[in-house]
Amino acid sequence: MTSCWWRWRRGCPWRPATRSPGPGSPGRAGPCGPRPTAAARAQISYFYLVKSLTSACSNMYSISRLHHTTSATCCCSKTWSGEKYTDPFTLGRRYLKGLYEDIRKELLICPTELKEMSEYYFDGRGKAFRPVIVVLMARACNIHHNNSRDVQASQRAIALIAEMIHTASLVHDDVIDDASSRRGKHTVNKIWGEKKAVLAGDFILSVASIALARIGNTTVISILTQVIEDLVRGEFLQLGSKENENERFAHYLEKTFKKTASLIANSCKAVSVLGCPDPVVHEIAYQYGKNVGIAFQLIDDVLDFTSSSDQMGKPTSADLKLGLATGPVLFACQQFPEMNAMIMRRFSLPGDVDRARQYVLQSDGVQQTTYLAQRYCHEAIREISKLRPSPERDALIQLSETVLTRDK
Repeated sequence: MTSCWWRWRRGCPWRPATRSPGPGSPGRAGPCGPRPTAAARAQISYFYLVKSLTSACSNMYSISRLHHTTSATCCCSKTWSGEKYTDPFTLGRRYLKGLYEDIRKELLICPTELKEMSEYYFDGRGKAFRPVIVVLMARACNIHHNNSRDVQASQRAIALIAEMIHTASLVHDDVIDDASSRRGKHTVNKIWGEKKAVLAGDFILSVASIALARIGNTTVISILTQVIEDLVRGEFLQLGSKENENERFAHYLEKTFKKTASLIANSCKAVSVLGCPDPVVHEIAYQYGKNVGIAFQLIDDVLDFTSSSDQMGKPTSADLKLGLATGPVLFACQQFPEMNAMIMRRFSLPGDVDRARQYVLQSDGVQQTTYLAQRYCHEAIREISKLRPSPERDALIQLSETVLTRDK
């Protein structure tokens, strides 16, 4: 994991001119003197490495500037395609007309009450963030491979399946968290009860699995079933905590990947497999989805402290109330060590939640988490810029800015 951060730093165009070399850079000394020994480097805290990297970002270029400075490293010589640019959601929805109607058709084969519960979140009010990414990636990969301007039916099916898996996970999460509101309305578990909500989530997953099997591509089936395993493992990670701060931050990022980013990463990879035989393109698609997905969740964790309940459509400080230490809390803990005890008891004592929230807002935890999200988005841009220029590729670049600037 540590070497990954150093590779990221080496690829960053806005890094300081004078810096310490990363592991594997022979014979160079940083601004503070000779390189530490291998034994000393092994003792570097993962958390402090993340902290130092995010601290170095305080004067970074905006993500919009990165659009113009990030150079492609594959078959194209510039980042932008030169074609007329369209808002990513407007462009993506061209290929998603009837998305929720098609999902509801998949859910028709059930009793009336189960049908009503299963359709409850498929109301078309959201931005369809994941399906939009999937279809944009599908077209970007198709154009890169053979200049095809179409989205295959199987690729569009992946967008539907991704939205169904995501929604099923929301239904299950609301049961686990005993949540009362989601997207500005009552949750399934509050209306129909926990037992029925669990069954509704299971049913949505089973319908998604049937749709996946119909695609008939064993590689794609294997890729997307990994998502379901990751969701379960992510929930188990969320139920645990680490006393060691180095392990704690790694634990947090692993949980973030499994619960949020895995679905986006593997869905992007699945459509690339369907549209292009090149494994290099599959890895580009996966890495883009992974980095955007982690950034998305990091910003979500920031908004839990900075947005109002009306903006979010759900109560704020929800993670603290669930006993969860997210990025802003972990960074704040470095300035307020007394938070360690609260983290270990999962903010269970009276006043813990309010006190922890105040510590976060008084610290640079929100800022540091935002900088970390910016780094993930920068890496996503670097990856997707390797594809041949197209409006869809540019829209995926722009989508990274949307992740960073969203307020709900």
